[in-house]
Amino acid sequence: MKIHLKVWRQSGPNQKGRLEDLEVKDVSPDSSFLEMLDVVNEGLEERGKEPIVFDHDCREGICGACSLNINGVPHGPDRQTTTCQLHMRSFKDGDTIVVEPFRARAFPVIKDLMVDRSAFDRIIQAGGYVSVSTGGVPDANGLPVAKDDADEAFENAACIGCGACVATCKNASASLFVSAKLSHLRLLPQGKVEAKTRVLNMTQQMEEEGFGACTNTGDCEAVCPKGIAMKNISSMNVDLIKSLLQS
Repeated sequence: MKIHLKVWRQSGPNQKGRLEDLEVKDVSPDSSFLEMLDVVNEGLEERGKEPIVFDHDCREGICGACSLNINGVPHGPDRQTTTCQLHMRSFKDGDTIVVEPFRARAFPVIKDLMVDRSAFDRIIQAGGYVSVSTGGVPDANGLPVAKDDADEAFENAACIGCGACVATCKNASASLFVSAKLSHLRLLPQGKVEAKTRVLNMTQQMEEEGFGACTNTGDCEAVCPKGIAMKNISSMNVDLIKSLLQS
């Protein structure tokens, strides 16, 4: 395959960026998108040019680091797929592919395709954990949890915090991410003790980080690589209102 890349290059957070045109030849359809970028970087280094900076870690669709806008879509054209699990067979020979970093005020560009997503970490630090004493490790069946609750909690725990929901939202809202973390803990017995303060603290931190408000367009659910459901946002808003009234 031959691919024409238009890659965002930006030397620093306060520098002006631009799209750079690159021709990539002999691309294997079976290579992943990040493997294709590895080959591009090898070619750039051989020519004495600076390689493209992009974020990655596990390359197994687990860590959420491989956050790229590909032809305007977070993680690319395939549904429920991270960038690292996207393969070049999803494109056609001769295609032009525009690769950009996630765009959001709360995700400032560090360099090229890498953005600072530490705002998510600060939201988790504000309340996305269980701090009450839970004692020793209980027996597997010692703490009954309804199967429907367990299944839904597991589905929400699958959120990898990649930020695709923020990148695709016209308001750069983090509501899907925050609501998934809240629902995950709210549904389990260990998380119910701090449920009231958790929703207050995490939503407040979300606002302080500069994320926008949710207007229910549904783009977040459409691009989420783990298929997190928008219904969590409704649950978060209900819990928030209850917590505010009880404060």
